[in-house]
Amino acid sequence: MSTAYVPQQPQPVVATGAPPTPPVPPHASEATRLLCAGAYLDSGYRDRVIEELQLNEQRIVAPSLGFDAARVLAHALRARRFELLWAGAILGLWVVGGVLSGGLLAFFIWPSVALALAPWIRGRAEQPPLWRLVPAFLARWWGRLSFAVMLVFTLIAAFGSGSDSGSSSLRYDPYSDSSSFTDVFSPSTITDLIEPWRAWLGLGVLALIAWCGYAQRNQVSRALAAELSPQRFGDAANDPAEQADNPRFQRLKQRIRLEQHAPLIMYHEARPFCGAGAAYDTWVLAVELRPDEERKQQPLSNRTVLERIRPLLEQLRVPAEFAGPGVRDRLRWLEIDECVFLPAEGLLTRDQAPYTPQAFEEHRARAVEEGAEKRRHFLRIRVGGWEEELVVTVFVRIHTQGRMLMLEIAPHVLTPVRADFKDADRMAHRFRHNNLAGKAAGAAVLVPSSVGRSLGQLGRGLVYVWRLLTGGYAGALPDGPGLSVRELGAAPAGSTFQEMDVVRYLKSVQDRVANGVRAALAESGYETGEFVQKVVNISNGDVNIGRIEGSTFAVGSGSSAASSSVSGGAVPPKGADSSGK
Repeated sequence: MSTAYVPQQPQPVVATGAPPTPPVPPHASEATRLLCAGAYLDSGYRDRVIEELQLNEQRIVAPSLGFDAARVLAHALRARRFELLWAGAILGLWVVGGVLSGGLLAFFIWPSVALALAPWIRGRAEQPPLWRLVPAFLARWWGRLSFAVMLVFTLIAAFGSGSDSGSSSLRYDPYSDSSSFTDVFSPSTITDLIEPWRAWLGLGVLALIAWCGYAQRNQVSRALAAELSPQRFGDAANDPAEQADNPRFQRLKQRIRLEQHAPLIMYHEARPFCGAGAAYDTWVLAVELRPDEERKQQPLSNRTVLERIRPLLEQLRVPAEFAGPGVRDRLRWLEIDECVFLPAEGLLTRDQAPYTPQAFEEHRARAVEEGAEKRRHFLRIRVGGWEEELVVTVFVRIHTQGRMLMLEIAPHVLTPVRADFKDADRMAHRFRHNNLAGKAAGAAVLVPSSVGRSLGQLGRGLVYVWRLLTGGYAGALPDGPGLSVRELGAAPAGSTFQEMDVVRYLKSVQDRVANGVRAALAESGYETGEFVQKVVNISNGDVNIGRIEGSTFAVGSGSSAASSSVSGGAVPPKGADSSGK
């Protein structure tokens, strides 16, 4: 009986709230591997990775949650080198073939350009508008038919025996009134126009172009099956993409790895949470600090509240008492740290960003008690599920001032990697294990659009070089991240199971944060009733936080909650009877 394969997950050796060891380092995570594979499969994604991380070198990299952006850049550059080399080879064959065939291959160029332009005209949308769909359809089929007609003419000329010089009936006279359509396209007429040996040369060049298409696909499939395979990807030291002899890349690689996982986050004002994914039920709560007459009042600082929350969050790592040592739950590797957001404006060079441990400690000590505008301190809670493909990050900020307490909770979710990137292993396996006829057919279908496609690839490479030489990016003032390569490679939504996990992670974290704030208020001698009621009032979702002092509240999209004295259970949602139905 066959069973589904479940990746091995190391088990923690401690059953306390001690910080766990990540099961897989970011540079070897499944998310990193799939994003690297995507650089070989999607030229548009690859170009945007290179533009963000290498061309715009003045931009500080976005936080890389659960993956390594430097390794993705390494494979994006390697994939582009492969693409440009093969594009140059294919275009060179077209030029040489056009000369040797006496200009015969020149008639194939326009159909090839039309076929290459058709996907660009259609666009990337799943359901493009009619004004895109119709021209793309016409360009595609005109290119196919024109290429097929020219190929038939070339085959007729190659296999034709030539015209008999003594037989005038087989000659085509364009000025003769008796010439018919069948005379124009007869084998003898075609062989008069195209010499057989030139036709054979043209066919030979087309065969070489098909071989180049096969060799390019074979090179990509070998890379996916070797250094990008699940078995070998963890060995980053022997990754050929990492060892590229490119001083610019090596310098940027070190810079990216310094910035991407640092607790100090340099951000762009318009995109403060770039890299964390999509916002998910963000809310802000403000309550007045009212002394409780029955309790002794204690000083209440932002740090006091945060330190009360942290132990409750750490308890989420502890498995159930009877779960056993083999239980699988990503909450066991829940990560808790503190981060400080600083604007990138004001820096003169990228190297001036204060990433040293001492600088971070100074910023954290001052920012934790600030009301904050540009500099902000957050408690960051992260859960990397589904082999770091589903990342849930909750940013929590506490501020007390003027006898008011402000609680900010900003959850963000990174959806799984794109489905076509996840199918890279299947595509490579199918190509390598296909039969000879299948590989030949796959190479042949690449020939018609090869010249247009190669021109486009070399053109994009020239545009990149031009922008690199003339754009002045190296000397530009530092800027915050423009986009995250992880967000760029994410699917629009996850599966039902993944959405259930998102709700579970958020419910667990939000419950502990709310209980920690309530406990800190109570221990410092303040009333908690207003806090509970405020949470109830701002609740607008379906994530049930839990019970606090006899009240139930919910956070998320579409649910409601009300105060109740029902013992030991949640209040039924709006519209339900007492049995919860």
